[in-house]
Amino acid sequence: MNRIMQAPLRRPSPRSEGLIRNAQARRGRRAPVAEDRARTMRLVATALLAAMAAMLLLARHLAATEPRWGWLRAFAEAALVGGLADWFAVTALFRHPLGLPIPHTAIIPENKHRIAETMAAFLRAHFLTPQVVSRRLAAMNLAAAAGRLLADPRRLGEARLRQGAVDLLGDLLHALDDAALRGLIASAARRQLHRLDAASLLGGLVEGALADRRHLPLVEAALRWLGEMLAAHEPLLRAMIRERANALLRWTGLDERLANALLDGAYRLLAESIVDPEHPLRRTIEARLATLADALLHDSALRQRVAAARDELLASPAAAAAFDGLWHRARAALLAAAGDPQRALAGSLGAGIASFGATLRDDARLQRVVNRVARRTLAGLVARHGDAIVALVADTVKRWDAQTVTARIERVVGRDLQFIRLNGTLVGGVIGLVLYALDRFT
Repeated sequence: MNRIMQAPLRRPSPRSEGLIRNAQARRGRRAPVAEDRARTMRLVATALLAAMAAMLLLARHLAATEPRWGWLRAFAEAALVGGLADWFAVTALFRHPLGLPIPHTAIIPENKHRIAETMAAFLRAHFLTPQVVSRRLAAMNLAAAAGRLLADPRRLGEARLRQGAVDLLGDLLHALDDAALRGLIASAARRQLHRLDAASLLGGLVEGALADRRHLPLVEAALRWLGEMLAAHEPLLRAMIRERANALLRWTGLDERLANALLDGAYRLLAESIVDPEHPLRRTIEARLATLADALLHDSALRQRVAAARDELLASPAAAAAFDGLWHRARAALLAAAGDPQRALAGSLGAGIASFGATLRDDARLQRVVNRVARRTLAGLVARHGDAIVALVADTVKRWDAQTVTARIERVVGRDLQFIRLNGTLVGGVIGLVLYALDRFT
């Protein structure tokens, strides 16, 4: 994965540039709406605070001549104090109030790294755990949903999610360095094949074929092939027999009779073996196959020779050329599918996908198997790579500058924070009235 991420990026395709411009335009239209709403609420809260200050000045002037205005003075005074306190608290979250370096202010930009670590730890502990992922996926029937999507060609052709996935695949294939990606995939394939226990695999295949009698067509095909080879090279075999016969046999013509007898016997043996499933030749072949299967499974020397042959084959130039050819064909097919998904899904490929989707949609037993595999796979990915995912989140937040962090958080919660200022101003005024009443009547 690191090699892919470090591979040099090429210029995005025209289609990807258009998608990027559209996404930026949509984001640009949405962001000012949130910022404007937060700015409007900030102006409202500040205007209310200014109104309370003006009301306090007016009430102080009127209360000097008429004591009844003391109620308004108490409300305005407490509201101004409450509004100023909440203004200070809200401002201290994002910046230093009035630009003064007061301790424990500008909390978010000053504690950016700690916020990133806390956010990552919370994400890891409560979301990216195998238990949470398994529990969440247990309530979802991913296999049935995938089956419905694949079974309906019209839905498959019109789905925005599928189109987005196809576009993303095409852009990735164009952008990533082909040589680096090809080398990475070939290296991963070699590693997996090196781990393959070829001897056990071959031994198990032969043993299973013998147990299920699936070897019979292969044995018959081999016997027929031997008969065809014998017939095709009969003149050569007759010449070899004649050369090896002594002069007496050649002078009496017995060499020709000997060749006929040998070839007729070979033809008869092969014909009887093909027709009779219980022929001794077949029994001998089956016994040799059983011995080979047992040796592949238990003979350490033979297993080492098979492993050495496997490693030698994987290290050969022929294997490298085969990997390259497979990658080029797969990449060309993927690019063709990304360029024309409708055509790629037409014909036998589309019919096969639709048939598989219908089976997956309707077969409850298959759904259980697929869902179980999906849960185990995703839970395993979370268990293995959860720390890397949260580290990516933490590192991304840490790389943001303080102004970016402040702006993004304030954009999300700024409007609600201004409501805190409004509520603080009004609640403070009410509390001022209560305290004034208690002072007057107690």
